Formats: sequence, structure tokens, C-alpha cells
Amino acid sequence: MTIEIILLALSPIFIVFVSFEFIKYRRYYDIKDSLANTALALMHQGADAIALLVLMPFFYWLYTYRVFDIELTVLSVFSAFILQDFLYYWFHKASHHIHWLWAAHVVHHSSTKMNFSTAFRQSLMYPLAGMWLFWLPMILIGFDPITVFTVVALNLAYQFFVHTQIVNKLGWFEKIFNTPSHHRVHHAINKGYLDKNFAGVLIIWDKLFGTYAEEEPSKPCKYGIVGQLKSNNPLTITFHQWRYLIKTTLNAKGFKAKMKVLFGYPTSAIKHKKV
Repeated sequence: MTIEIILLALSPIFIVFVSFEFIKYRRYYDIKDSLANTALALMHQGADAIALLVLMPFFYWLYTYRVFDIELTVLSVFSAFILQDFLYYWFHKASHHIHWLWAAHVVHHSSTKMNFSTAFRQSLMYPLAGMWLFWLPMILIGFDPITVFTVVALNLAYQFFVHTQIVNKLGWFEKIFNTPSHHRVHHAINKGYLDKNFAGVLIIWDKLFGTYAEEEPSKPCKYGIVGQLKSNNPLTITFHQWRYLIKTTLNAKGFKAKMKVLFGYPTSAIKHKKV
């Protein structure tokens, strides 16, 4: 429950930022879109809370096989934060390149708007898709599960603040950290922007692994997914890609073809194009 407690504690701050942006920069918002984001956030938090309750005994069982006994210090927490951010980069990249993971992650990208409320647009299917699998190396190394999920929550909290169009480039900060400019590129479907900037907190991972793209003034970001999902129904937003994934897998001929659908590069449930 650590993630939910931290994010719940920070929710008044999130609401203040959303309210300010909505009042002063109304053009970036659509009421129905933002209401859908809110409903999706509540569904996501509920699913995450249940998943953690169910999986926490497994995490502590796995912790008994840890390689090191890592004491809780400022240095160990800092190390955990850096390692988790590194693992988040690979989770995020995988979520754009593996259809099974994309079926959950597509929810976050399905809005054509970009504002602070877009950060709330999450899928209740993340636990089923297996997001938590990416944090298991930390537990095996020797980080207590509570520490692991605390730094996960802090990482996600930071990412709320990069979902906006009202902040321009931030100078030297851009060289190290994920920023609104970097994340606008990530949410864009323009050629050259697609599948770029997977950073959670540190943009250095994208620069190291060749997935970095600079936001260009001459190329305004177009948000959403290839094909565009024209619905504000939270259930449609959550399950449209899963329905397509299941149908396409069942229709694929042979085991290898089915595995390619499940774990290959995703295609769109809307227009059957790469997204």
C-alpha cells in the first residue's frame, strides 16, 4: 500500500497544479477527457492496492533469497532510487515495444490532450500486464520491498509534473532530468518523436541508449496514439487494446504467430498501424 499512501498524501498538491493550469490555460483541457482521466486514476489506484496486498507475501518470500543485506541509509535509498529509475526506463521502453505491455500502457497515451490531468490517465491492468516484474531485481539484490515501492511512488510522483505544456525548456536541468519538454516529445506521434524519451526522472538513460529526441519548435507535438481512440468511456479506454490483442492472437495461425502478436511490436486496435 506504500505507493497509494504516498500518492494519496501528495494528491492535494496535484489537485492544486491541475486547478491552476485549468483556470489559466483552459485551452489545454477538455472536461470530458479530464473526467475520464480522473475515473481511470481511481480504477488504477484500486487495482494497484489490491495487487500489492496479494503480491506482498510473494515479494517478502523472494526477499529471503536476497544477495545482500542492505541497511536503510541515505546512500542506500539514493541508490535504490537510481536503480529503480534505470529499471523504469526499461519497463517503459518495453511497454512501447511489446504488445502485451502496450495493451495496458496505451491507456496513458490515448488522450489527444497534454496537461497535468493526463498524468492521472493510467490503466488498472498494469498488475496483470506485469509491471511489478521489473522491480523484482531490486528485491533480489537486497532492497526491502517497502523501500522498493516507496521509490517507485516517488518516481511516479515526479512524473506528474512533466505532463504539461505551460513549462518551456529548463536550461541545464534538461541535460540530466526528464522535463515537460522531453515528455511532450514522448507523448507525441510525430515522425521522429514516436517511441522516444522513456525516462522516468533521469533523461540520461535515453541519451545513453539512443532513445532521446529533442523537442523542436518547428515541429509542434501532436498527441495521442496512431489512429486515435475517440472515446471518453473509461472502460473503452482501458480494454479496447486488450480486446484487439486477444482477438488477433486467437486468429493468428500457429504458435510462433501467436507469440509474435502477444510479444512483438504492437499494432493499433484502431487502424492496425504501428503505434
